[in-house]
Amino acid sequence: MAKEKKKVWLIAGFLLFVLYFFAVARPIPVETILAARWISSLETDYQVTINASSETPAFGAETPGAALPDVLIPFTLGNHYGFVNPEGQFSINRIRKGYVSLSENLWAEYGAEPELIEIRDNRDEPAGSIAGSRGYPLFLDGRIFLVGDEQNSLSEADAAGNILWTYEFAAPLTCVDAAAGLVLTGSLDGVVEVIDSGGKQIYTFEPGGSRYSVILGCAFSRDGSRFGVISGVDDQRFLLLEKFGNDPGEYKVVYHELLEDGFRRAVRISFIDRDRWIVFEREGGIGLCDLGSRRGIKIPLDDEVAALDPSGGDGFLFVVTSRQENQKKLIGIRLPRKIVMEAPFKSAGVFLGRAGPRIYIGGGGVLSSFELEKK
Repeated sequence: MAKEKKKVWLIAGFLLFVLYFFAVARPIPVETILAARWISSLETDYQVTINASSETPAFGAETPGAALPDVLIPFTLGNHYGFVNPEGQFSINRIRKGYVSLSENLWAEYGAEPELIEIRDNRDEPAGSIAGSRGYPLFLDGRIFLVGDEQNSLSEADAAGNILWTYEFAAPLTCVDAAAGLVLTGSLDGVVEVIDSGGKQIYTFEPGGSRYSVILGCAFSRDGSRFGVISGVDDQRFLLLEKFGNDPGEYKVVYHELLEDGFRRAVRISFIDRDRWIVFEREGGIGLCDLGSRRGIKIPLDDEVAALDPSGGDGFLFVVTSRQENQKKLIGIRLPRKIVMEAPFKSAGVFLGRAGPRIYIGGGGVLSSFELEKK
């Protein structure tokens, strides 16, 4: 009886969350809607399905051992982490006990001074291990990296735990990205470096021009032909560099913009919409750069950015902002700059993911999914 009563309260809570979410939202224009699909509890794995298709489990259905689709979304929210499929079923849902590194396919949980790092895949199967490491795992571009415990070295390892190469830096790393077999790094001393698949530096760049030289954010395009950098404090700048010539290590600055006062912390930056845009945090909102026209756009936002849509597909970008610890807002932006939806909600932590037309958002102890539909 107590178990059934608990489920009733969970369902009621989920539905209130969804009703509140939509009651305060401004709708996306009539040709496109954001339709709720499901909401799942991280505490109990219990799921409520909304607008179910014929392939979706019925409302509140238990589906032990059900086959999972190929797409799995990695998430971290509060003290939980794991992977969820497009129908709201968890392949992994764990409580964090140490540090966690997570990517689309691989994950590892480890302590402050790990003697053995066990790597597992998104279905919780063993995928390798690294013994005797003095560093912390980082999974990028389908590869396994180790950041040195002093943050001034980067190594690549194979699934058997063999170190393939190690590169030493003159100052601690502040950002790392990887794409197309290349690695992009930024460091505390304001140096940007590109490293090839064999661990050899093929490009280095010091943006300079600021009172304090530091690289606060960096991101590669999918093919490695472009990268963006957030550089310096007082003044802070955004720079876009593109590859030119036949040398794989030749890049040049093609766009540059000053960013007001800027931040003194790591800054979110990402290529979106199939590399048509690059989006980044800036003081008072977010910045966009159109890679076709090399035109910069600022979208003012009232609050600090707490999460940023990693995809920006279908012509929409989603952002979660935070006013206070428990006050969040999901904002939908029709690219390039029109805000078409705002939905406040209450949560200390937040998760925002994207896969195709599906939006995955988490707050409190629940994950939920919404889908962009054209009407």
